[in-house]
Amino acid sequence: MKSLHRTFSAAVLAVAALTAAAGAQAQSNYSLYAPGSGYVGLNAGQSSYSLGNGLSLFSADDHDTAYNIYTGSFFNQNFGAELGYTDFGKIDRAGGRTKAEGINLSLVGRVPVSQSFNLLGKLGTTYGRTDVSSLPGSGVASGKETGFGVSYGLGAEYVFNPQLSAVLQYDEHRLKFAGEGRDSISATTVGLRYRF
Repeated sequence: MKSLHRTFSAAVLAVAALTAAAGAQAQSNYSLYAPGSGYVGLNAGQSSYSLGNGLSLFSADDHDTAYNIYTGSFFNQNFGAELGYTDFGKIDRAGGRTKAEGINLSLVGRVPVSQSFNLLGKLGTTYGRTDVSSLPGSGVASGKETGFGVSYGLGAEYVFNPQLSAVLQYDEHRLKFAGEGRDSISATTVGLRYRF
């Protein structure tokens, strides 16, 4: 997973380096995100839980498949708002299972790099719901928790045509877990976005 994060970070940095050189070409894709334009998207990828395994007597994993469905609209050519749902999947931990899901509301931003390429960013809050089961004596508390936590994301978008684009995205969410306080769950996903 660390190598995937490094690869994603390197790709985002490489794209950012192109921004200055390609800025003049970016004007023509503004219409894709004109004020009032909306979009829907569906992403899938891998989640990563940053939780401990208690006394480490039991086998554990820290990632699963994540799914994200979302919709948004832009206030102007560069800024908007987005509402989405993410299922972070389930992991085996402390002799039981831990699962999480959340509804996210974020402010989103877009930096055009070229006619077909955009950098994306978002900052917001996620209302998460977590469920932890564990064996007695594992050192991990069982229980369900809900609540709001901070979230942020970075991504890149390749535009196929005025309606359809592909998105690569990294998001991190701070969710509340039984007996743990708040911990981070990240999701690295790819998917399609449709504008209307």
